[in-house]
Amino acid sequence: MVDRLRNSEANARRIENVESCFGASGRSLMKPGRVLVGEGVLVKMCRKKPKPRQFFLFNDILVYGTIIIAKKRYSKQHIIPLEEVKIENLEDEGDSRNGWVIKTRTKSFAVFAATPTEKNEWMAHIVRSVQEILRSGRAPAKEHAAVWVPDSEAEKCMCCQSTQFTVLQRRHHCRACGRVVCRGCSSKTFVLEGISKKPVRVCDTCYNKLCQGIKVSRRTELTGNDSSDYSDEEDVPSNSSTNSTDKYEAPTFYEPNSNPNADKLI
Repeated sequence: MVDRLRNSEANARRIENVESCFGASGRSLMKPGRVLVGEGVLVKMCRKKPKPRQFFLFNDILVYGTIIIAKKRYSKQHIIPLEEVKIENLEDEGDSRNGWVIKTRTKSFAVFAATPTEKNEWMAHIVRSVQEILRSGRAPAKEHAAVWVPDSEAEKCMCCQSTQFTVLQRRHHCRACGRVVCRGCSSKTFVLEGISKKPVRVCDTCYNKLCQGIKVSRRTELTGNDSSDYSDEEDVPSNSSTNSTDKYEAPTFYEPNSNPNADKLI
């Protein structure tokens, strides 16, 4: 199906539309052989709270951004090469339903769909697209960024277990394990091989292990998280529920039988 769409006018129009929605602040997405596989809104678990984000799955990259005006204007464009992507299922827990973790070399975070069906569609298309890009010869990421513990789940430092967080005593995140730690327990930096080219903040526990050549266990099972990139953390009005995509249209995947409108869109 991707091969049939590769050089189609419909595919070119869709990509041009995505570019226009991001405007001058976004990078060019038009590229020979690139196909827009699907698009839709997912709730991304950010550092402070869950927020809706517009996602675009291409046959070689995953793009997402902040919704300014639905289907018309997006900002804060993020582009993730698919060869770096690994996804893991999240079991439903309380209000956190229909979720999975998207792990990459520099960013790992949880996302949530509105329904189980939409979750299955997204995961199936992502897995298929990743498999195809790897079959083309791209090398997969050897390491993936830690999933961050959300601020709301840590009232005190997860390293020393004594420092209480306040307005003055800020929370920090260890880039190696993803835990929330205080400034005193995260004053050191380290170059994380395969993840960072520059030294990044790590907690004392991870620093000691890394200096001894011990592999640090990175958190991947938590539903609330974000990575070392804060650039989509601006204050944008959003529902705090992880299933607040209900007010948005269902995702569209551009192939037959994936949704009722697919044949019309091809």
